[in-house]
This record gives sequence, structure tokens and C-alpha cells, in this order.
Amino acid sequence: MNQQNKNYLAKVITWSKQIDELFLDRSEETILKDWNKWKSKINDIWRKESLSDHNVLKIKQEAESYYDQWLQRLNEQEVPIGKHKLPNLPYAYDALEPYIDEKIMKLHHQKHHQSYIDGLNRAEIALYSPTNDSVNQKYWLREQAFNGSGHYLHTIFWFNMSPYRGEVPNKNQSILKQINRDFGSFKMFIKKFTEAASSVEGSGWVILAWSPRSRRLVIHILEKHQHFALADTIPLLVLDLWEHAYYLQYKNVRNDYIKAWWNVVNWDNVNQRFIQANKVIWQPF
Repeated sequence: MNQQNKNYLAKVITWSKQIDELFLDRSEETILKDWNKWKSKINDIWRKESLSDHNVLKIKQEAESYYDQWLQRLNEQEVPIGKHKLPNLPYAYDALEPYIDEKIMKLHHQKHHQSYIDGLNRAEIALYSPTNDSVNQKYWLREQAFNGSGHYLHTIFWFNMSPYRGEVPNKNQSILKQINRDFGSFKMFIKKFTEAASSVEGSGWVILAWSPRSRRLVIHILEKHQHFALADTIPLLVLDLWEHAYYLQYKNVRNDYIKAWWNVVNWDNVNQRFIQANKVIWQPF
């Protein structure tokens, strides 16, 4: 098995763990039985280390079919008031090394992200629970905005990264064509996104987003999680610039962290987000 095929198969096995949790949570017994049989076949191929290009194509087609089923079930799900939970990472805590340290990933995911989820759940219960008819609306609305945006942005952030990606998106991917159209070149996009990241004062994010109103890509920043937000846009690629995302490894040299981060960008994920976002069409104004 060549290294490229081996890397692809490793990615499929890692991704399959996300599917496991969803199917088990929803008691999808019929799909789960078929899924386990397919997963067992993939693991057998991995152990035998035999994978032809023809087999790779077949596995890719099968994985895409399962992905479509998974996406459909995700779209059918809803989160009850105050029941948000921490998503599992689609890779191990040390998988992004040497670019992002294992210690940082554990602290960032288990402590910081979890704190935003806890804050969002408290805010939702205060604001929307039928039993709470007298609350400080302004305080809890502020808590909802801060913690909710923190939770949603971090969830995008984890899946925007992968140990198997980085550098440049596939030349056939829609996102690269759109980047070239809107920024002139991929190199110019990297420059503008990096400059925006460097301009963030204190804690915040830089975001590549799709604007359904103008039908083009835009770059904007968020101070904290919600200030300076560009409304009516859909985030595609986000970079966390809070100190807890990099300080243990890069100290106060944030630009080194920004430069290293490009090596772990998961362009497959960004491309999928773009394809879905591109389906949203608003009247242009």
C-alpha cells in the first residue's frame, strides 16, 4: 500500500469514530449493523496493508454514501434547551503536532470549550425555560451571545483542522475556484487572511465566510467571540486567536502560531461547508 492510500485509509478510520457515536446515540440499528460490517472490512484492509487504487475509489464511494446518511441524520437532530454538549475531536489530541501541541489541544478542548458550553446551557435555561419568568434579560442575552458564539466557533474550528490536510486545497474543489475568483489567487487570500489575523487586538477570531447576499467570500474578525461580527454571513474557516489556543507553545509570538496553523487546515471540511453555504441564496442588496 503506498503512503497516499495509507493516509487516506487512516483518515477514513478516524472519521468512522464520529459516525459510531451518532448512530449509537440515535439507535440506528439497521444502519449500524451494515456500518459495523463495512467498518470491519476497512480495518481488515488496514491490517493487511493491501489497497489498490481501484479499492480506494470504491471505499471513497462507500464512505460518501455513509457520509450522506450521517449528514441527513445530523440535519434531523435538534438540541433541546440547555442540552448542548462537547463534540468529540475527529483526531487524537497529539495528531496536529508539531504545529499544535497535545497539551494545548487537551486544555483548549476539555476546559475552555467546555466552559462555553456550560455558559450557553445556563443562559438558555434562564432565557427560554417556561419556569423562569423573571430574569435579567440583558445579562443572559449577553451570556448567550458570548458563550454560544464561543461554542459554535470552536466546533467549526476543530473540524476545520486535520493531520491529513494543510497547504493548498485540491485544484478541483469549489472553494479554491471561489477563492481565486474573489481574491485573485490563493496566495493573495493567504496574505489577506493572515494580515487580518495579525490585526486582531487581544482575544478574538479571524473568519473566512460566505455572504449569501453578495454571493462572494469575505474575511472578517471577531473580537472576543461576537464583537465586530459581520451579520448574515456563514463561517467557512475560522482561526482561534485567544491566547489559550497557542500561548503554551508559541508564547507571545502569535504570528508563528498563525503561520504554523496553515499546515493543518482541513480544506475538505472548508469545501464541504462552502458547498452547503452556497445553496443559501438571498436577494442581492
